[in-house]
Amino acid sequence: MTAKNDLVKKIKYYFGLNIYESKVWLALLSKSIATVGEIAEISNVPRSRVYDVLESLEKSGFAIAKLGKPIKYIAVKPAVVIDHMKNNIIKDAEERAKSLVLAKDTQEYKELEMLHIQGIKPIRPEDLSSSITGRQNIYSHMKELIGDAKKEVTFVSTADSLKNKISFLKPIFNDLKTKGVSIKIAAGSIENKDEQLSEKINLSMLSKELGVSIRNIKINSSFIIVDNAKLFVFVTPENGDDKDMAVWINSPFFSKALTTFLNPVWKR
Repeated sequence: MTAKNDLVKKIKYYFGLNIYESKVWLALLSKSIATVGEIAEISNVPRSRVYDVLESLEKSGFAIAKLGKPIKYIAVKPAVVIDHMKNNIIKDAEERAKSLVLAKDTQEYKELEMLHIQGIKPIRPEDLSSSITGRQNIYSHMKELIGDAKKEVTFVSTADSLKNKISFLKPIFNDLKTKGVSIKIAAGSIENKDEQLSEKINLSMLSKELGVSIRNIKINSSFIIVDNAKLFVFVTPENGDDKDMAVWINSPFFSKALTTFLNPVWKR
């Protein structure tokens, strides 16, 4: 019997097959083992196309050809197909990652770096300001910004937000300390006295974890200042999804103003 259209569409989407491949595989699954003629009849795919489709499915690991006359095809179990596809995806990703790492040693990569350095010079600082959406994109830009610090990094955040970034920030801060970059952190947002003790204990634990002194501050926002010139502001509360938004601003004027505003925090 002909497979339902909605099922064919879902199989096509989940397994990366085309319409004919989806129909033929579903037909083969319904019979477990079948001839080309039987598959053509069940799938409603023209017999002239079934040969090519079965050959494609065999190469992709969805079917196995059983030798004999007439040739029959055996359906591979869906669980086996998924494991096979998963292993291929992981293997491809690992190979791709290795290629990207090796690309840094190529002449082409050096040319890209040179192009970027030379291209920045005529651009005005305000042109380098941009909005960033999505948690992964935000973290990638944040790592680049903090990692390029030469003298000082000021990190203001809520205690919860800082706690969520511990594993991300710890190795970056360790590198900064090795380079002699000053790190200042202020965190917390206390609204009533009952929460103060718990908040201080949390900040003490976070400070120990990061290896950096953390000052308490009554502010419910998150931003980073790098070298009194670059500002990274989290526009929305962190939800851990694509709705997260931040703004990267190259503004020495605004960065210095915020740094001045925070000076009393470090003197306390």
